Amino acid sequence: MNKTKLLLDKDYKIASLGKRLYSTFVEHLGRCIYEGIYEPGHPTADKNGFREDVRALVRELGFGALRYPGGNFVSGYNWLDGIGPRAERPKRLDYAWCSIEPNEIGMDEFCDYAKSVGSEVMYAVNMGTGSPQDAGYMVEYANFPGGTYYSDLRIKNGHKDPHNIKLWCVGNEMDGPWQICHLDAHDYGKKALETAKIMKWADPSIELCVCGSATSTLPTYPEWDRLVLEYVYDKVDYISLHRYYENHGDEIDFLASFHEMDGFIKTIAATADYVKALKRSKKTMMLSFDEWNIWYQAKTQLKQWEFAPHILEDNYSLLDAISFGALLCTLINNSDRVRIACLAQMVNVIAPIFTEKGGKAVRQTTFFPFAMAANNCLGTVLKTMGKTPVLESKSYGEVTAIPNAVVLNEEKKEINLICANISGERQCLELDMRSFGRAVLAEHQVMSGDLSAVNTLNDPDRVKPKFMDCSGAAVEKPELILEPKSFNLFKFKL
Repeated sequence: MNKTKLLLDKDYKIASLGKRLYSTFVEHLGRCIYEGIYEPGHPTADKNGFREDVRALVRELGFGALRYPGGNFVSGYNWLDGIGPRAERPKRLDYAWCSIEPNEIGMDEFCDYAKSVGSEVMYAVNMGTGSPQDAGYMVEYANFPGGTYYSDLRIKNGHKDPHNIKLWCVGNEMDGPWQICHLDAHDYGKKALETAKIMKWADPSIELCVCGSATSTLPTYPEWDRLVLEYVYDKVDYISLHRYYENHGDEIDFLASFHEMDGFIKTIAATADYVKALKRSKKTMMLSFDEWNIWYQAKTQLKQWEFAPHILEDNYSLLDAISFGALLCTLINNSDRVRIACLAQMVNVIAPIFTEKGGKAVRQTTFFPFAMAANNCLGTVLKTMGKTPVLESKSYGEVTAIPNAVVLNEEKKEINLICANISGERQCLELDMRSFGRAVLAEHQVMSGDLSAVNTLNDPDRVKPKFMDCSGAAVEKPELILEPKSFNLFKFKL
């Protein structure tokens, strides 16, 4: 058994970490909304048609923000279709996902839902078929108190108080050739600049996120990001980046996906810093990793013009959950630049929650690493020092066998460590915590075992964390045992 030593020091700080890093994404896609969060007639549905069993699981995940309504969907979406009396709303063809969109859920209903689960809204505007003026009208409808056409229309629709949406995406993946009304970097940069001006005139307090690279594999990456930022640097607060990972057959490569994510983040941060220097700006551009997950895209097959089609419904294994947990560690360790991150998506569509029409809601394996981090890893991210064992991967060369992240919560006087062991051997992790004095291990959750195991409607609890015995004395150098191919949470009380 290998033994690794890590030094944790209260003065080795990376950044303060809030709930926005633990956000998610809700798109009008497949069964994410319809038969996901919203299913009138379900035994648990409330008076507005939202499933209470799903809402309970959403609260359990503790999302900071809910990004909505897309995604590829938003580039062909007319937001006016989703407001006003439901009986008068049009059914439309959704070009992005070849589906029928009934528009039963729109801005008002979604903002109410987000409030009910304790999350803020991150709203995306249409930069495909939409115009800068449309985006300004949306901000006016959502945030202006009253006395204008669109703010009074919101009041007429039953919402006297503004929604006060502070986070806005200026489009979605406009660098992608698959996007409705795809633009090149120059055309998008010009349109995004004019859109940002109008949106901030309508409400100067909002925060704007401009489209960055939809993936690190596009030929335009990272030149797209540089060109766009040269147009909008002074007008926006974040640049987005999106990336999905999947197992192509090499287990070590898959478990080492976090290494590629880390490089992606650092490349976009460096690109933004180049533009900062070019502009002689004092502002550091922050990043919004507002789509990330494990997604088996090779299996994706669209259906033609169905309502709430069963598409993109991956069933995640324990192996997926371990790789997913390592990605979470990477996001936390880059929280000095990545201030927002959205797990895509929330329900049914490549999601931690899976539902049965008229029936159960199930926690997928990826539910648990996210819940461990979101409900525990809040506070100050600490930089760990030490040399961990390494593994050789085909795609990335040498990578650490123990990706980890440590967060100090001074208010609660606790330290939370999440880590994966991606090696096939047990590992001993010794923590040098002398700068904190003596600490007591109060909680240890571990996910390990059959790597192919999944949770299903018939066996919903096959994969879940085990709570280990943590009784013991306070020590300055605790020794932690990591099972082979496992994901862990350790909580220390100071």
